[in-house]
Amino acid sequence: QILYFITCKPLYVMTQTQICLSTCIFCRADVLRESTEAVFAACDAAHGRWAKLLGVRAALHPKLRLQEFLIIYNITEEFIAATEKVGGRLGYNIRGILQQQSKQFVEYQHSVRMAKIKAVLDQETWIAVDVPEEFQAIVLSLSSTDFPVNGMEMPSNDNNSKLSEDGVSTSQESAHSTENNVENSNGTSTTSNENKVESTSQTENSVAGHVRPVAQTIVLGGVGYHMVNCGLILLKMLSEYVDISKCLPSLSFEVVQRVVEILKHFNTRTCQLVLGAGAMQVSGLKSITSKHLALASQIISFVHSLIPDIRRVLFLKIPEARKHLLMSELDRVTQDYKVHRDEIHTKLVQIMRERLLANLRKLPQIVESWNGPDDNDSQPSLFAKAVTKEVTYLHRILSQILLEVDLQAIFRQVVQIFHSHITEAFSKLEVSSPQAKNRLCRDVQHILVCIRKLPAQNFSSEPVRNYGLLDEFLAEKFGTKVDE
Repeated sequence: QILYFITCKPLYVMTQTQICLSTCIFCRADVLRESTEAVFAACDAAHGRWAKLLGVRAALHPKLRLQEFLIIYNITEEFIAATEKVGGRLGYNIRGILQQQSKQFVEYQHSVRMAKIKAVLDQETWIAVDVPEEFQAIVLSLSSTDFPVNGMEMPSNDNNSKLSEDGVSTSQESAHSTENNVENSNGTSTTSNENKVESTSQTENSVAGHVRPVAQTIVLGGVGYHMVNCGLILLKMLSEYVDISKCLPSLSFEVVQRVVEILKHFNTRTCQLVLGAGAMQVSGLKSITSKHLALASQIISFVHSLIPDIRRVLFLKIPEARKHLLMSELDRVTQDYKVHRDEIHTKLVQIMRERLLANLRKLPQIVESWNGPDDNDSQPSLFAKAVTKEVTYLHRILSQILLEVDLQAIFRQVVQIFHSHITEAFSKLEVSSPQAKNRLCRDVQHILVCIRKLPAQNFSSEPVRNYGLLDEFLAEKFGTKVDE
């Protein structure tokens, strides 16, 4: 028994030690498990409380300024990241709520801007306005990715970040400030719901009361474009969409979709108002003039040229897999703007053609007096004077507004129409007396002198500027010509 006790005692001590160690390990594991569960529970409870706070403010958050919304968004993101690191679990619920409210913010901001641009377009009188430097700064910033469009790098409560009451600001526009924008240069103001168009002259005054530099055109890619009120407001809105995309990169896809929608609406509604003459009903215009058409062409051309910069900036945060669909959408919008611009130019040519045909219908009656023996008038006929006066007026108006390349394209067609229609009409005239032939020769020469002055470069291969059928008619009928 003694021997057994001596030999077994060490074995008994070893067993007890192992049992103690095992018990300690199990106790420690239990403590760790319970502590971990307590941390998990605390994080879940914190997420739940935070989610309730977000839920209570769900109706308010979409209506905040971007800077104000970003304060809440960034704080929530930091809180989620910290609790996920401590708790070791992803906060799917609170992340879902934050993402949902972010989408609601984008949707609300978009609906506000859609309502505003609709009201502004319906109030547009298509009068050229000066361009404050803030808008030129937006255009310049869109061509660079080094700094934000509106100079906004991080949320700020600085009062200077708010929109000034004249509707021009270098910061994000408040959802509550939808009534502030730029007005037509005639100084009148019209109110529609919350959308109020301020006088353009007011945009020249800054918050501090100093006069802001303004320009007659806005420069994009080295080309100056004349602007109207709705064009400036659309530019401001596009810069705000870019700001939202930069600050909420997870929603860049949704932002691009909204940009496509507002661009489509602007193009379609502008077409209805100007080409479709809808502005005569909604804006009270007495007629749609060539100047209105030219200004609409400038706005459409400007947006058409701006879309590539908008696309480049917005696509920076979009995954490659999702870019294809959006690129095709924007390509279609770009093509629609080009077609719209071409239709405006076709309309301008059509206006000149209709005026020419109206004057040609009066030509036979005018020619009847040429064969009289008492006709000694040495001046061009009323027909020739009317035709040249109208085309000269159109040239003067369009040359003040349109780009040179557009002007050339339009007047190449006008010169072609003049040569063909007038030559055809003159060829059918029956002139027998020397006085009538002299009158006809003077009319042809008078019209050709006017045609020579029109900007229709490369109209023909002849060395004489804008040489055409009427020149050939003059040479064949009278053996003379009109030089440069």
